[in-house]
Amino acid sequence: MYRQNFCGCHWSNAEAAEERAERARQRKQKKAEEKQAKLRSLTTSDFDYDLPQELIAQTPHPTRDGCKMLVMKRENGSLQDRIFRDIYDYLKPGDLLVANETRVIPARLLGNKHETGGAAEVLLLRERFDIEEKTNTSAVWEALVKPGRRLKPGAIIDFTREQNDSLSASSNDPASASDSAVIMQAEVLDWIEDAQKGERLVRLTTPLDSLDEALHQIGHTPLPPYIKNYQGDEELYQTVFSREEKSAAAPTAGLHFTPELIERLKEKGVGFETVHLEVGLDTFRVVETENPHEHHMHTEYYSVPQKTVDAIKRTKEKGGRVIAVGTTSVRSLESAWDSEANELVARERQTTNLFIFPGYTFNVVDALITNFHVPRSTLMMLVSAFSSRDNIMKAYRHAIKRKYRLLSFGDAMFIY
Repeated sequence: MYRQNFCGCHWSNAEAAEERAERARQRKQKKAEEKQAKLRSLTTSDFDYDLPQELIAQTPHPTRDGCKMLVMKRENGSLQDRIFRDIYDYLKPGDLLVANETRVIPARLLGNKHETGGAAEVLLLRERFDIEEKTNTSAVWEALVKPGRRLKPGAIIDFTREQNDSLSASSNDPASASDSAVIMQAEVLDWIEDAQKGERLVRLTTPLDSLDEALHQIGHTPLPPYIKNYQGDEELYQTVFSREEKSAAAPTAGLHFTPELIERLKEKGVGFETVHLEVGLDTFRVVETENPHEHHMHTEYYSVPQKTVDAIKRTKEKGGRVIAVGTTSVRSLESAWDSEANELVARERQTTNLFIFPGYTFNVVDALITNFHVPRSTLMMLVSAFSSRDNIMKAYRHAIKRKYRLLSFGDAMFIY
């Protein structure tokens, strides 16, 4: 069979079908290009929302898995209000949860300047093995110091148990002579980036048997700046599956899990594996540039063990879903994707500055458990990339209207 085209030439049915397919391909390509152009035009203000201060959770939920959970389908943005333990109903046999097993270090240290005795504070951010080899009693860290302008290279800060007891429940106990002994010192080595913000390289040393022992005697768990005067159990800012202490902040999506819930999910046939990403305080910072692509993404250390890689490959082969517990797990898994080999590979303490923005193609993660995030943050951009900006903004309006508790100690979202 033949038909005439507009110029009077004869086409076969096969040629006509090929022409229609080509036009459809061109329309699809044009639509994709228009979508990408629209995504590239997004500004930081497009990820802003009015955050009611009264909805910022100041304490954990009385039961980890009893908090609210907003469930959203990523393809259409439909919403359901549930309780977190109902995650059991949404996960299927053969699915795999992947969580960040990192533990928050007691990184907040109160001390005194060695020369003058003036008050000083150090907040440890991440260990720098690349600068100086760690020993039991010495290590180099990136840190935030206060007062930032006065603590210059060469300055030394003394830390005693007496000074740091001012933040602890035992502060009413009379100080003993040993409480005033120097447990640890921090020597400022150099500036980092914006010196006015107090970022420094510091060398920690201790006369005790180990730095870990010293930190646990005088250090305190650092909480996000929007949590004020929390006096509760610091262990509630740790996940129940946390292991090695390396982070300055908790992977908060994991806070909602209990050992009992994890066991129930395993009995259902849901797998549970871990990655390790050392969460820094940059996770709380907003993007200051209006063009988000000009933002300098922070660098974090991460590891994805071979055991987790193997479990993910088995899950994918059998048609199961990989559910990331938190944005740090997302960044770990997506950073471990080898685009040249087109596969996930194991990583051992590598660095990543992966910036996930709308338009990003996810290679590993199929569903996401997360908390509600700070406006104008890279985390808002990440969850918007996973669903869409419009869906996320609609979900946040819904959550605020229904008085969800927000941010680190707040309620959860499940996006699938």
